[in-house]
Amino acid sequence: MSEHRRKPPQPQGGGRAARRGQPGPSSGRPAAPRGANGASDHSYGSPSQGPDTYGSGGDGREYGSRAEARRAAQRGGGRRRGADNAPSGRGRGHDQGPPGKTRFIDYPRAGKYGWHRWVPSWRLVTGLGLGFVGSLVVMAGVGYALVNIPNENAAAESQNNVYYWGDGTQMVATGTGVNRQNLTIDKIPKAMQFAVISAENKSFYQDSGVDPMGIARALANMARGGQTQGGSTITQQFVKNTYLSQDQTLTRKFTEMFISLKVGTKLDKNDIMRGYLNTSYYGRGAYGIQAAAQTYYGKDAEDLTPSQCAVLAALLKGPTYYDPAGNADLDKSATEEANRARSEGRWRWILGEMHKDDHLSDADYQKAVSKYPTPQGRKATRGMNGQVSYMVDTAKKYVINHSDITEAQFDKGGYQIYTTFQKAKVDALTTAVKKIQKSRLNPETKEKDKYVQFGAASVVPNDGAIVALYGGDGYENGHFTNNADTSGVPVGSTWKPYVLAAAMQDGTYNSGGEGISPLSKYNGNDHLKVRRPDGSYYLNKDNSFFFQANESNHPWGYITLRKAMEQSINTPFVQLGVDVGMSKVRDMARSTGILEGSMAKDLNPSFAIGTSTPSAIRMADSYATFAASGKQADPYSVTMVKKDGQEMRGFTKPKSRQVMDSSIANNVTDVLQNVIQNGTGQNAKALGRTAAGKTGTTDENKSAWFVGYTQQLATSVAMFRENPKDHRLLSMNGTAGTDSIHGGDIPTSVWTEYMLAALKGKNDPGFPDAIKIGKIHNEVGAPTPTPKPTITPSQTPTETTSPSPTESTTSPSPTESETCRFFCNNDGGTGPGGADGGASSSPTDSTSPGNGDVQGNGNAGANGNNGGGLFGGQAGQ
Repeated sequence: MSEHRRKPPQPQGGGRAARRGQPGPSSGRPAAPRGANGASDHSYGSPSQGPDTYGSGGDGREYGSRAEARRAAQRGGGRRRGADNAPSGRGRGHDQGPPGKTRFIDYPRAGKYGWHRWVPSWRLVTGLGLGFVGSLVVMAGVGYALVNIPNENAAAESQNNVYYWGDGTQMVATGTGVNRQNLTIDKIPKAMQFAVISAENKSFYQDSGVDPMGIARALANMARGGQTQGGSTITQQFVKNTYLSQDQTLTRKFTEMFISLKVGTKLDKNDIMRGYLNTSYYGRGAYGIQAAAQTYYGKDAEDLTPSQCAVLAALLKGPTYYDPAGNADLDKSATEEANRARSEGRWRWILGEMHKDDHLSDADYQKAVSKYPTPQGRKATRGMNGQVSYMVDTAKKYVINHSDITEAQFDKGGYQIYTTFQKAKVDALTTAVKKIQKSRLNPETKEKDKYVQFGAASVVPNDGAIVALYGGDGYENGHFTNNADTSGVPVGSTWKPYVLAAAMQDGTYNSGGEGISPLSKYNGNDHLKVRRPDGSYYLNKDNSFFFQANESNHPWGYITLRKAMEQSINTPFVQLGVDVGMSKVRDMARSTGILEGSMAKDLNPSFAIGTSTPSAIRMADSYATFAASGKQADPYSVTMVKKDGQEMRGFTKPKSRQVMDSSIANNVTDVLQNVIQNGTGQNAKALGRTAAGKTGTTDENKSAWFVGYTQQLATSVAMFRENPKDHRLLSMNGTAGTDSIHGGDIPTSVWTEYMLAALKGKNDPGFPDAIKIGKIHNEVGAPTPTPKPTITPSQTPTETTSPSPTESTTSPSPTESETCRFFCNNDGGTGPGGADGGASSSPTDSTSPGNGDVQGNGNAGANGNNGGGLFGGQAGQ
């Protein structure tokens, strides 16, 4: 042999890529012979094949790079050493686990690749489905075993609701505070039982107590974020009545279902029916059929006729909307007229269903449906007399509107309600009304003095607390409408400050959007055409010109807006409202707290002089915004509510906010001070302190207002006559022995009497000074003032000639000078015109103003709708 050793042969076509899949000489293992891993000899490339055909480690496929080799290994089920143990040259997937072991849940699926790994097998789907159903069965069984059958006697317990004055002392405890009377099934008329079966659950005697479709609808509603009620059987409703929690939650719904199932199987149907009728809420604080029979018909339940039973069964759909006496205090749509129509419609339908279901014979049906059995009116309950009844009404409404508490829950009692009312001020307001009423009205001998009513409210500026109200003669006298918090009484000229404020803020089309001064002049004459911004005039339906009128035909000529407010002259403010834009007037009123729903819908010229119908509470709160230099706070009557010793959420005091520039509010106040000092509100001068206010009288003298304020208190007083039968307003022409009642007369006298007592011992802080605002932009067509000659002062140093402090007037009004701050002008004096209202021609189209101060609302019922009340709505029609 040569002393030179032969160089070992190199691997064929392998290189590093080939060696990666085989152990080298240094690994301690013999190299695998070619083909031992299942690859053929031909898997190795030859130089003639080029670089792209070199193998990736002998896997039987050809690749041209390391990356491709890695991807191939992954597609083959893993690295090559895994593949060495796999049958047929394929490796185990990395999620397959050790050889011979199987996962309990094969997911993601082994042996599948790509998206197939994530598609569950039918075995897995079936197994999970059976497991879920089995879990539900177990849960249902446990739930069924754990729930208890409700006790109607426990549900029948009621508690008092206790109301407190603003100082924390007790005002009144309402409710019976004792168990309701539960009747045995033989004392409940069959007609009542069949009425609710025909109306609510025809399958009552056949079903198991649960309506699966109803539950499905409830769950679907809940999933959409709505209420969960719907489609309940009588058994479910009985359970709901006696179940302590009324929360609309999934847990409560399932608990109700389990209890209903148990009740349906354990209790006799007569027991369920008795429990349902003994625990249901019928409105007016009446729980149970016996209380309902006494409340609505003044008789025992066993004496009810089938027709009366149908009326009471209709109440179970919702007493707020089916009590024919109305419930507008809780919902603006629940007026007496609307509720009566709903009640009659459902009453007739229930009787028809009873007849169809063979629960009424032909003869009994004809007798029952022949006449609607009108229930009795509302009655005063213990402690609910005088103004207490209206304060409780206001506070209750506030609680329900600011929480999730339903009327039925609230009337079960157990709540402590802490109010803002101050007893001394409530007594003072009541005394003021009664004193003026007694001295000026005699309904026993004078026809025109009959049916006169008052509504009043007093609110703290920059706070919103309602400290006093007057709602009427009291529940004990059959007056169940809260006049302090109801709509239907147009406010007349007390609306004019919003027109002036909008003009100072937004200007007119003639001022280019620049705010105008209260010293701007408008034509105050009677019987004027109203000009649109495009120069055309408002027309009646017959295309004749519409003429706006004042109460008198005094020829005022062009006078300042300040003077027009002082004398409450209509024509300047109607034209000003058109020039500003009625939508801006509406927005200004809304910003001060007037609810949108209480505003007249037609923004025609008459909108500027008070066709809207806010409540006394809202008017007092709105004027409080002027008193607080433009800061508005929503009115509130409740500071805290407790239940079982725990304070409930939702009764935080409303925050005040700046809604108009303070200079605008202070200028409105300055102008309204002049109304009291020199204008239609001079009766309020007897207050003897700085105050501002506005009078209002409406079409055909159907209502009269005075709204006034100091920095400490804002108070509104409304006076009107109302037909007790249809609640339509009656004219007060001739009332109190006068030709007509104006806001500056009786309402102002009531206001002054009250404010004297309410502010006794308080200081007189006055109002902030009004800074001159805006520029003078007179009405289009106003004459241009004639320039005055300049007076040159004498050169004598000891003499100085000053201009006259007054100008000659272009108005034929009286010349007595008015009191003012910087607004001294040439319109001084209290003349024979103005007042608050007047007659005008009667336009017949909706775009023209109406008679005097109001249009369209002349016959509005004071209680026709609660929209203008504390919680909003539509004006009465």
